[in-house]
Amino acid sequence: MTLLDHLGRNLLFALDPETAHGVSIRALKCGLAQTRKAHPDQRLQVRLCGLDFPNPLGMAAGYDKNAEVPDALLALGFGFAEVGTVTPLPQLGNPKPRIFRLTADEAVINRLGFNNEGHARCEQRLASRLGRPGIVGINIGANKDSADRIGDYELGVKRFSRYASYLTVNISSPNTPGLRDMQARANLAELLSRVVAARDEAVTGPGRKPPLFLKIAPDLHQTDLEDIAAEIQDKAIEGVIVSNTTISRPALKSAVNTAETGGLSGKPLFQRSTVALAKMRKLLGPDHAIVGVGGVDSTETVLEKIRAGADLVQLYTGMIYAGPALPGRIVSGLTRFLDSQGLSSLRAIRDTRLDHWAAQPLD
Repeated sequence: MTLLDHLGRNLLFALDPETAHGVSIRALKCGLAQTRKAHPDQRLQVRLCGLDFPNPLGMAAGYDKNAEVPDALLALGFGFAEVGTVTPLPQLGNPKPRIFRLTADEAVINRLGFNNEGHARCEQRLASRLGRPGIVGINIGANKDSADRIGDYELGVKRFSRYASYLTVNISSPNTPGLRDMQARANLAELLSRVVAARDEAVTGPGRKPPLFLKIAPDLHQTDLEDIAAEIQDKAIEGVIVSNTTISRPALKSAVNTAETGGLSGKPLFQRSTVALAKMRKLLGPDHAIVGVGGVDSTETVLEKIRAGADLVQLYTGMIYAGPALPGRIVSGLTRFLDSQGLSSLRAIRDTRLDHWAAQPLD
């Protein structure tokens, strides 16, 4: 980190985490957090699901919940940005405080609960950027008190198909009671059937159908992964994002906040999420799109996700600790790696440590 990064982090860390998050969004809106992007390198391009990603690094959902700054995120050097999670109706989420830093672990526990401004406000912002370049995914969810949660996902697909480069069906947040139950096979089969039908209904004629990605939890057993993989293949879902935050608590260094309820993200999630990623790659085979998320904070962690089977990689918590220059540094590091290895693309290293990671236990 540069001195400026350190100063910026110290200023934000003087605030409570949720206030700091709001300040960072405002800084991006005002252009105060702009950093110099890495020079575009065609060798980093990834062609996936009919989309051309300029590089494999994306901003994960959860940061830009209301689609306020997707273009500013792309300007930081990300190859794509995912906004949301957005629900049909606005909701406040869980009571505050609900974000907790575990500084010694470079981790965060959150129990936000899909706080967002709802479909209508998000759509207004996305409509205003129609025609702009850049890959922007939209992560959709269900309201906590919805009488028909699958219906909420259908509404999201129908409303946002025209704006989304891709759509993510998020059923893996631990902070909405009962949401992860939708990962069970019978529930998942109905959900995926209905969102595919909603997507096909929303896009008729020659319009491009946005690919559908399913975002899953890391807290799954082998049989759960097998069921999910079978349904993804049966319903022709284009890809899977592995993974959301974890409710497990690996060995942690921090002296405070470790007992808070919620999903853990950051460095301690890397091992578990990468194992789940590799096991899912084994189950889905070489052709399905997989996005690796969890504990990514450096060029090397991006490379290791790709070696474990990822086509694309996302981060969020890593930028809380390393600052807005992180994506540019990572992308520059990927170029240096290709130079050092004499490679024409990162696809050459995908799956090269798949067997190693897939052999590790999920616990």
